[in-house]
Amino acid sequence: MDTGPETHRLPEESFGSAGWGSDAFSLPELTPLPPAEPADEGRFMERELRPERRLRLWQLVPIVGLAVLGSLMFAFPLAFESGGPLVGMLGLLLTAASAGWGAMAARRAGYAWPGLPRQGSGRRAGWRALLVYTALALSLLALGLWRVSGISG
Repeated sequence: MDTGPETHRLPEESFGSAGWGSDAFSLPELTPLPPAEPADEGRFMERELRPERRLRLWQLVPIVGLAVLGSLMFAFPLAFESGGPLVGMLGLLLTAASAGWGAMAARRAGYAWPGLPRQGSGRRAGWRALLVYTALALSLLALGLWRVSGISG
């Protein structure tokens, strides 16, 4: 049987004498493997199969880029009085979005905020830590809105 121009020939009897559809086709005889020897205790190494959970550079670059763009859009109308409140609000929105994106990426990588349990640990978050983070976020939002509303349009 010819298998192609640059390959070798297969023997004619390799597929059985009666062809594919008959009972004459038989599989080659299989031999069992010898039993595995037990590993020495000194050579046994336990290793985690999953990769280490951490943020990679390709995950951080778009988050940091969005944060820089947003903070510059927020800062320039405040510093140079150009662009108006619309650009300042858009910058504030982009900065807040990048902060949320970064927090979600860090949580998926296994990091946790101080005072909060890691994801999947089964523990509950302390109400004091939640109260502090909520107050901090609301105060930053209020300060940002106050500064943008102060821009003369």
